Amino acid sequence: MATAAALSTLALLAGCSSGPPLFLSDGRPTTQVDCSGTGSWDSCEQQARARCGGAFDSLGRSVEGDTRTLVFACQAK
Repeated sequence: MATAAALSTLALLAGCSSGPPLFLSDGRPTTQVDCSGTGSWDSCEQQARARCGGAFDSLGRSVEGDTRTLVFACQAK
């Protein structure tokens, strides 16, 4: 029974590894925003600026269908 529980836990953790890291090596948290439809990154970047109070570091961008996804971390102040 314990083996089955351990395998279930490992399977759940493996599924979590495909997302962006929660924190960078310098301790800053990362955030992911999804934007749809516009054909440009402006909406995602505006959301990042708003959450960061201005400056952010872009860590990754992807497009799937009409959804753009931006992963970023706010710059240290």
